[in-house]
Amino acid sequence: MRHLRTLFDLTEIEFRNILDLSHQIKRDWNQGIRPTLLAQRSVALLFEKPSLRTRLSFESGMTQLGGSTIYLSEDVGWQTREATSDFVRVLAEYCDAIVCRTFSHSTVEELAAFDALPVINGLTDLSHPCQALADVMTMEELAGDLKGKQITFVGDANNVCRSLAAASVTVGMKFRLLGAPPYYFEDCWIDKVKGRVPSADILQTTDAKAALADADFVYTDVWTSMGQESESAERKRVFGPLQLNSSLMKLAPKQCKILHCMPARRGEEITDDVMDSDNSAVIQQAGNRMHLQKGLLVWLGRQNGWKV
Repeated sequence: MRHLRTLFDLTEIEFRNILDLSHQIKRDWNQGIRPTLLAQRSVALLFEKPSLRTRLSFESGMTQLGGSTIYLSEDVGWQTREATSDFVRVLAEYCDAIVCRTFSHSTVEELAAFDALPVINGLTDLSHPCQALADVMTMEELAGDLKGKQITFVGDANNVCRSLAAASVTVGMKFRLLGAPPYYFEDCWIDKVKGRVPSADILQTTDAKAALADADFVYTDVWTSMGQESESAERKRVFGPLQLNSSLMKLAPKQCKILHCMPARRGEEITDDVMDSDNSAVIQQAGNRMHLQKGLLVWLGRQNGWKV
């Protein structure tokens, strides 16, 4: 059975196929062509964390594809009232797939281990593959072929950053992390990426000028993610000088596009003038979550034998 736990579940060809399918679905959607490819299919949204974009993009996407979603939170007794083996196998009697948004990545791995139904990682502490796929889709819309283009992520090597780096080098981009050593990628993670993409060009630096001078895209995220609240003061101290503001953006080319996975803490990691600038693509980026996830659901359904 095929799952999407991290981007390492996909070959480079499969990664490309999902993007191409998502682009086509969006082009059709813009022309009013909306085939119900997943009619009578249902997807369980199993969420421990609050969500706007992940929840609504899957809900709207499945509706447009002719299917439905069922939102499940702590009231179903997940991880408390019964064994995961019982929970996930019963869920497979009712639904066709699960999107799991949770704190610990091991939770997604545990759900997928039973091969009861396809599991999609909607966000964990390790990875956010749906976000990264949609980010690449957005960058392709803005710049076409991404080979040789550079994306600079400003902040810490969090779940979004990890997935974005893996996704961007898969399509031949250069990846730069402008941050601080305590919050860099682990060596073992970089080795894993380079094991998949030997030519991966990844650089971590504290030098803003070097990181931004050739950037085609600059991306940032909140400095303190859910579950890290106790680290907030220290993270603000470390990343304060790297706030994405007009002064920092002067180090980047004028045509450089701004990305943010949202929600944004305006005035903290990014200022209003940058977030709302003509170079900002954050709303287009958020909108593409739905189109990418439609492509992903159709692709994953086909991989698992659905008649799509």
